[in-house]
Amino acid sequence: MAHRIERVNNLIRREISELLQNQVKDPRLGDFIAVTEVSTSPDLRHAKIFVSRISSEVEKQETLSVLTAASGFIRSELARRLRLRRTPELSFQWDDSIE
Repeated sequence: MAHRIERVNNLIRREISELLQNQVKDPRLGDFIAVTEVSTSPDLRHAKIFVSRISSEVEKQETLSVLTAASGFIRSELARRLRLRRTPELSFQWDDSIE
């Protein structure tokens, strides 16, 4: 079961990265934003998406608010692309591990 969750996490991370590059056209996100990790609950109902970007503290908060606002669109696109039985609720978190 853990191997399946790991594969789903990698698929979600890859698809969200592609969506942020090609589909989400919000100038407040900037040019470079990285999805560093995805952690999905065992029942696939919730997913924490960890993102990172080189920016100030104000820009970090703005980035998280933009991603939270776009989470409905991102979730619907994930449902269309991945065809999982359940598409998890997305919550975006800041990843400070790069700093």
